[in-house]
Amino acid sequence: MNTGAKVGVFVAGLCVVFGGAVAIGNAVGPVDNEPAAMDHEEDGAMEDMPGMSAAADKVPGGLQVAENGYRLVLDEPQQRPDDQATVSFRVLGPDGDPLTAYETLHDKKMHFIVAKRDLSGFQHVHPTLDEQGTWTTTLSLDPGQWRTFADFDPAGKDPQLTLGADLTVAGEFTPKPLPEPSRTATVGDYTVTLDGDARTGGDSKLTLTVAKDGKPVTDLQPYLAAYGHLVALRESDLAYLHVHPDGEPGDGRTEPGPGITFYADFPSEGSYRLYLDFKHGDVVRTAEFTVEAGAKGSQDAGGHDDSGHGH
Repeated sequence: MNTGAKVGVFVAGLCVVFGGAVAIGNAVGPVDNEPAAMDHEEDGAMEDMPGMSAAADKVPGGLQVAENGYRLVLDEPQQRPDDQATVSFRVLGPDGDPLTAYETLHDKKMHFIVAKRDLSGFQHVHPTLDEQGTWTTTLSLDPGQWRTFADFDPAGKDPQLTLGADLTVAGEFTPKPLPEPSRTATVGDYTVTLDGDARTGGDSKLTLTVAKDGKPVTDLQPYLAAYGHLVALRESDLAYLHVHPDGEPGDGRTEPGPGITFYADFPSEGSYRLYLDFKHGDVVRTAEFTVEAGAKGSQDAGGHDDSGHGH
């Protein structure tokens, strides 16, 4: 082959490679730092997925570091083990600046929750905010992979959000197995009993009853504008569920114990960890439960059909 023919073949090859790259680029679309939001209405694909409820039409809280123009930024996403570790973070607003104006949500402007990826180590704290928009708090951190959640309501018309970000604590770590589902949890002298079943497809009514030394507690103290605060995290991805209390102190109908009722909308079947914060004797304690969410209308362990169970 002469020199001219070789050059022609080379140029033709470049054209084929370039044309293929353009075709692939058009098929894949632009590359961005964040995945595009799914259109859950398209073709009804989400409704057809087994184990998913209508609640899955919206991505559960805590799975995204950025949403609706807001972004959670940890100042030091890698930490050393410390019982009094200082953790600071900012929420960047749609304009890219740190957010400084927040609505009060359950008595606080920021609820900061952390848990390990194996759902141990749960902590619920309320950081302090400086004039520059930096939140600061103290956590007890041991080695492992942690997930942090910023639960807040921006001042103005934008809705409440829960953003999540990973925090790595250096050191050797062996994940703990998820505790088996149980109807009771013990915290010191207190026993908390869970009544109700986790179901997908609508609100599940969950009542947690507090007793001390075997006697019902009827003088719970208000905590975060309620007689208890409940957080639910889904196993594996740690999706964060907003759980709403039924009633509030001083409303004329809600008793200060022994039962505290909540309504939770579980987005999918599977295992969840529940964390109940309650206050008694001027001390906040946390009771933890594992629950298995099933499809609405299925039978519980006692053979009862709760399909009529409602809000």
